[in-house]
Amino acid sequence: MIKLIKNADVYAPEHIGMKDLLIAGEKIFAMEDHLDPCGIPGLEVLDLEGRKLLPGYIDMHVHITGGGGEQGPASRVPESYLTAFTTNGITTVLGLLGTDGITRSVENLVTKARALNDEGITAYCLTSSYGYPPVTMTGSVEKDIMMLDPVIGVKLAVSDHRSSNPTGEELIRLATDARRGGLLSGKAGLVTMHMGSGDAALEPVFYALDYSDVPVKNFLPTHMSRTTTLLDQGAELIRRGGFIDITAGSTEETVEPVAEKLLYVLGKDGVTIDHITLSSDAFGSQPKFDEKGECIGLSYSSPEFLHKTVKTLVKKGVALEEACRILTSNPANLLAKNGVKGCVAVGADADLLVLGDDLSIDSLIARGKTALLHGEKLIKGRFE
Repeated sequence: MIKLIKNADVYAPEHIGMKDLLIAGEKIFAMEDHLDPCGIPGLEVLDLEGRKLLPGYIDMHVHITGGGGEQGPASRVPESYLTAFTTNGITTVLGLLGTDGITRSVENLVTKARALNDEGITAYCLTSSYGYPPVTMTGSVEKDIMMLDPVIGVKLAVSDHRSSNPTGEELIRLATDARRGGLLSGKAGLVTMHMGSGDAALEPVFYALDYSDVPVKNFLPTHMSRTTTLLDQGAELIRRGGFIDITAGSTEETVEPVAEKLLYVLGKDGVTIDHITLSSDAFGSQPKFDEKGECIGLSYSSPEFLHKTVKTLVKKGVALEEACRILTSNPANLLAKNGVKGCVAVGADADLLVLGDDLSIDSLIARGKTALLHGEKLIKGRFE
């Protein structure tokens, strides 16, 4: 399968201007100011007519098997489906479990990640869920990362009333296992931490950094826009070389406040946008708890608010090539996929997002195949 993309205004994510790209199979084979079709039989030509071409988005926090359950069995969120991602510019997802690590198992998660890969996007996942000690498939975090292709790290909850309240020492042991598994397998060895609004905030993470040799890049706290304390401590983590993940809004009304929180942390001394990622928490529950800790309402998140946040940041003065880093090159860095994901470059995966003049999502190429063309869904999941 060979595809020629003509007249693309390329954001790689840095803005490099008008280019032609040749895609062979799932990879970008060539990128030049001008490429000739050369009479290649079966060549598919897509003329973008000056539209913007970005790397496909990477969503670092997706409940691909569905989340929820905080209001009983009937409140479990449905599983994700392919076009929920492709219509929102997403070509790579990191799947994980949430509060429910019982009926939503690691086995289920790994299988769903494999299914999404079969359907046409790229899916990785994290072993375990909220609790500590971790629940795995092989009996250890290290083995899961080493032996299970989609697994690149581990998940747990910190400073949350639903967590096991892991101590700094427990976090060190978990991160060391993930780090070792990542080294042995050539994967990220990432420790993604669901951050609640508990008083401890990032203290266990700082303890682990102060009293171990695990690199700061192995730790990724998420939901960091939950409180101002987390944002302030997140700025300190970035100054120490770490990354933070901010969760996009779950309604139209929450898009702008999330963008403002991102700008707030960017305004801190020593904070740069290349150490921040944005994720959707898609298909994860959004429970509401009262002061007694009772769940009084529940909805679930959609991936549509990722791109809406990028557009909002641009409207607020952030350059597109900077705003899109939080969904492209930055998460690729955390996934240890620099030069493969999150960029438009020769040798990289052909995951490409096309935007219209108003920055609306126009088309999407995932692993070399056109999944969305001028808004029309060309590839769907098996049961869509």
